[in-house]
Amino acid sequence: MVIDLKKLTIKSTKEHFKNGDFSAMELAEAYIKNIEQKNPEINAYLEVFDDVMEQAKVADKILKNDSEQRLLTGIPIAVKDNILIKGKTASAASKILEKHKAVYDATVISKLKDHGMVFLGRTNMDEFAMGGSTENSAFGVTKNPTDTSRVPGGSSGGSAATVAMEGALCALGSDTGGSIRQPASFCGVVGLKPTYGAVSRYGLMAMASSLDQIGTFGKTVEDTEILFNAIKGADKMDSTSVPEKHKVVCSEKEKLTIGVPRDFLESGVDNDILGSFNKSLDVLRNKGHKVLDISLPNIKYSLAAYYIIMPAEVSSNLARFDGVRYGLHMSGENIIDDYIKTRGHGFGEETRRRILLGTYVLSSGYYDAYYNKANAVRRLITSDFENIFKEVDVIATPTSPTPAFKIGEKKDDPLQMYLADIFTVPANIAGIPAISVPSDTVEIDGKNLPVGIQFMSPHFYENLLFRIGKDIEDVK
Repeated sequence: MVIDLKKLTIKSTKEHFKNGDFSAMELAEAYIKNIEQKNPEINAYLEVFDDVMEQAKVADKILKNDSEQRLLTGIPIAVKDNILIKGKTASAASKILEKHKAVYDATVISKLKDHGMVFLGRTNMDEFAMGGSTENSAFGVTKNPTDTSRVPGGSSGGSAATVAMEGALCALGSDTGGSIRQPASFCGVVGLKPTYGAVSRYGLMAMASSLDQIGTFGKTVEDTEILFNAIKGADKMDSTSVPEKHKVVCSEKEKLTIGVPRDFLESGVDNDILGSFNKSLDVLRNKGHKVLDISLPNIKYSLAAYYIIMPAEVSSNLARFDGVRYGLHMSGENIIDDYIKTRGHGFGEETRRRILLGTYVLSSGYYDAYYNKANAVRRLITSDFENIFKEVDVIATPTSPTPAFKIGEKKDDPLQMYLADIFTVPANIAGIPAISVPSDTVEIDGKNLPVGIQFMSPHFYENLLFRIGKDIEDVK
C-alpha cells in the first residue's frame, strides 16, 4: 500500500495499523523519505534520529499485543529542540549548547515513551525560544512549507513546519508569548497552548518560567487534543504543575457565548485578516453560538508588560550558561574573560538583546519602576479575563495581525517583530489556555497563505477550545 501522508490523522493511522494496511516501521520509513526530500529546503529538522526504525520496530511488537498498545503507539512525532530526550542532543538552536546531550527525559517525553510513540527528530526554533520567525536559530532559517520565501513563525516554527510538510503526524512545541499558536497560523496547522500548570515543564529549557508552557501541534483539532490528553497532568518534578483535585469541572454547554474584544482589533490588523476573522464568526453564529462584543480594559498593556517580565526572567534563566558547568567553553585570560567570550560567541543577537534588556529592568533603581509595575499590570489583565469569563465562555481574536511575512522582512526591526505577538501574548500573561485553528487563506503575491483564528478560555477549560475549534473545522 502507498501511504498517503496527507490524509493521515492519529485515529485513522490507528485504524490502518489495526487493519494491517501498513506497520509502524513502514509508516516511519515513509516519513523519513518525505523528510529527506523536503527538509534540505525547509530546514524544519535539525536532526532526524538514527534510531527511528528501531523505535518503530518496538512499536510494531506492542501493536501486535492488544493489551499493551495505546492510542499513540507507533505514531510518529517531532519534538522542539528545547525539550529534553535522554541521550539526544538538546541545543535550543544555540551554539552555546551545540553539543549538549540530555541526561534525562522531560516528563512529557517519558509519558509519550510510555505510549510507544516514535520520535522522528528534533526541530529547529528561535534560539532559546526567543523570536517569532525561526530566523534566530544558530543553525539556519526554517522556511514556510506553503511559501518558502516566507517565515513559518516562531519560536516553534520548526515543529509547525514539520507537520505542515508531512514530516511528522504531530509535534511538541513550547509557547511563551504565542510560540505555538503564531507558527500554527502561519503554517496552516492547529496549535494548542494549554493552561499554565496543566502540562509539566520539567525537562523544558526555561526561557521565562512564569510564561512558558509545553503544547501540541496537529493537522486537526482532535489530534492536538489526543496529544494534550497524553501529556497533561501533575508532576512531582514541577511545583507549578496543578494537581487534578484543584482543577475545575469543565462545562458541557451545547451552545457557547463567544466574546470578541472589538476595540482591541481596531488597529494594526490587515484587512484580509479582519475579513477572514469576521467570516469565521459568521460560521460560528450559523452553528448556533452567540457572538458578543466585549471589553478587556487592560489587555492593550499586555505586550508592554510581557516585554518587561519575559526579558527579566530570560536574564535570570540564561545566567546558568556560563561556559563553566556545561555547554560551550571559550578560554580567556581569567574566569571573567572566559565568561564574556563564551556568552558573547555562544549567544545570538536576539538572545543577547533580551538578556541585556532583562538585566536592565531588574537592576537597582529600575526594578520597581519597570518589573514590579509590569507584574501589577499582569494582575489587572488576569482580573479582566476572570471577570469577562463570567459573561462569555470563550474569547475569539485573529491569531496574528498578518499572514506569514517574508524572510528578512522584520529581522532588523525588533519592535515590528514584537508587535506580531499582540493577540497571543495575553493568554500567557493570564495563564489561560488558547488554541489557533486554520480558518481561511488569503492570496498574496499569487500564493494562498494560511490564516488562523484564536480562541481563549478560562483556566483548565481546554475542552471548550476543542469543541469550538472543531466547529471551525467542520466547514472547511
